Amino acid sequence: MSATLHLAEQLIARASTTPSDAGCQELIAQRLRAIGFSCETIVSGPADFSVTNLWAKRAASHIEQAQGASNSIAESSTSKTLVFAGHTDVVPTGPVAQWDSPPFLPTHRDGKLYGRGSSDMKVSLAAFVVAIEEFLVTNPNPRINLALLITSDEEGPANDGTVVVCQALQARGETLDYCIVGEPTSVERTGDMIKNGRRGTMSGKLTVKGVQGHIAYPQLAKNPIHLLAPALAELVAVEWDQGNAFFPPTTWQVSNIHGGTGAGNVIPGSVVIDFNFRFSTESTPESLQKRLVRVLEKFELEYDLTWTVGGLPFLTTPGSLVDAVQAAIRMETGIETQLSTTGGTSDGRFIARICPQVVEMGPPNATIHMVNECVRVADIEPLKNIYRRTIENLERQVSP
Repeated sequence: MSATLHLAEQLIARASTTPSDAGCQELIAQRLRAIGFSCETIVSGPADFSVTNLWAKRAASHIEQAQGASNSIAESSTSKTLVFAGHTDVVPTGPVAQWDSPPFLPTHRDGKLYGRGSSDMKVSLAAFVVAIEEFLVTNPNPRINLALLITSDEEGPANDGTVVVCQALQARGETLDYCIVGEPTSVERTGDMIKNGRRGTMSGKLTVKGVQGHIAYPQLAKNPIHLLAPALAELVAVEWDQGNAFFPPTTWQVSNIHGGTGAGNVIPGSVVIDFNFRFSTESTPESLQKRLVRVLEKFELEYDLTWTVGGLPFLTTPGSLVDAVQAAIRMETGIETQLSTTGGTSDGRFIARICPQVVEMGPPNATIHMVNECVRVADIEPLKNIYRRTIENLERQVSP
């Protein structure tokens, strides 16, 4: 059994359903301390939803020849910092009876490793650690800073996880240069797709007001559903932007409509719709809000509207990090990886606020969040090797 597979199985065996970490981060921290990392646990959130976060860093060092003295290890203040980011929490198992093996018992069948969190994303976490261990064997005094940012609140509200750590790092003046998030981004084979950005997400709750009344006397009432209908039709037809070379066009979707008292003879007094924007870097929350409000004002609606910005879009154009990851994938697998910004949000949206280059790269995602979640064993070692080769590529960039 490879070191990566063994560590992945140890992590899967811990039932770390959000926000529980179930000891995963301490297991990782033990491995990291043994290779020179300083590890800090940051606990956040209310007592009934306590989140565990790990920030671990190994500062770059090099051999300096001091005049009249023996070689010594000195920290390089000009080194770049590469962060591996991920989460130890997993989604609930769903009906355990529908699993072919216990969800927190790592199980092998037909060349696959089964268990909740196997693909999302405990194999990636194990690959992070072993890749760093192997890199330091051949590069004991690297010129690149290495760090890990791990949370137990990615699958949940994400209020007390990565965002809290990023705020703490920013307050300390900690500089991050590159970040690899271990989200399962591949489709058919490890390395065939990486995410070099993600769309932003913004939700709204719109309450359109009318006047309740008897359905037989509409002249005495004001039906908010009827009032909303023309505005809703116009909003559905809006082209918010055309996207760009990296992002598809911004989309607007209604997720829920609530109106009526339940009685068949009552005109409701209000109607509530929930909607969401998934937006590209061609739009901002402010520009989208203004355009939507203009439509509401056009139809002279009386309304209340609240907004929630879940995350801003981020984009890492081809450059140092993308090139290093692409080259690592090519060397390990021969694949010319596809860059993509599709899918939902990730914690990359928080890290991108303090780190200029962020990409996501992990194993195939076909079974994530499903019953019988699994990952092909044959995908595990290549993933670890891609991470290690990426560190090596970035190390060569910063070396004299």
